[in-house]
Amino acid sequence: MAGGWARDGAVSEQIEASISDELARMQAQKRPVGESLTHCAECEEPIPENRRTALPGVKLCLECQQERDGAHKMRGGINRRGSKDSQLR
Repeated sequence: MAGGWARDGAVSEQIEASISDELARMQAQKRPVGESLTHCAECEEPIPENRRTALPGVKLCLECQQERDGAHKMRGGINRRGSKDSQLR
């Protein structure tokens, strides 16, 4: 149940829109293509079979990939669709 000036279901719609936006962003990220390497392209350590199966086209071992990606960065926690400022524009 929405309160104030919002119609019923508005909160659910905002949540669904946020989830859809995040899924679209994740799907747009580049993914490896081609055949997986058996050994890492950087450190030449063997790449586990499970990793090669899960990510077709993988070129780096897990450790090198984590180094390349850096620390996991959290996205901003502001729901722009749900903020009052975005609704007043």
